[in-house]
Amino acid sequence: QLQASGGGLVQAGGSLRLSCAASEGTFSRTSTGWFRQGPGKEREFVAASRWTGTTHYADPVKGRFTISRDNAKNTMYLQMNSLKPEDTAVYYCAARRTGILSTLHNVAAWSYWGQGTQVTVSS
Repeated sequence: QLQASGGGLVQAGGSLRLSCAASEGTFSRTSTGWFRQGPGKEREFVAASRWTGTTHYADPVKGRFTISRDNAKNTMYLQMNSLKPEDTAVYYCAARRTGILSTLHNVAAWSYWGQGTQVTVSS
């Protein structure tokens, strides 16, 4: 079970920090990720933190978003800075224990999902 929180309404240029906690299990040797789904759009990859320690970002958020994790707390984070109206979406956290690097962007390749948290950026 993953529980996402931290969404809200923010003006363009502002910041938000999303959190996602696992109620059972452990993030050890688990890759974690964030996806988003904007109005009328498909769910898309935002960022991932592989259990190997590497991080990966979608091009639209590089340099603005930072993914991190606290394995001791079984919690992942997404720090979002310099937010833009086009970042408006429902943000979902995800986790998986297996999978190759090339499938990181693939929604179907992730096993566990949080319920989503709404982020709205006003212009």
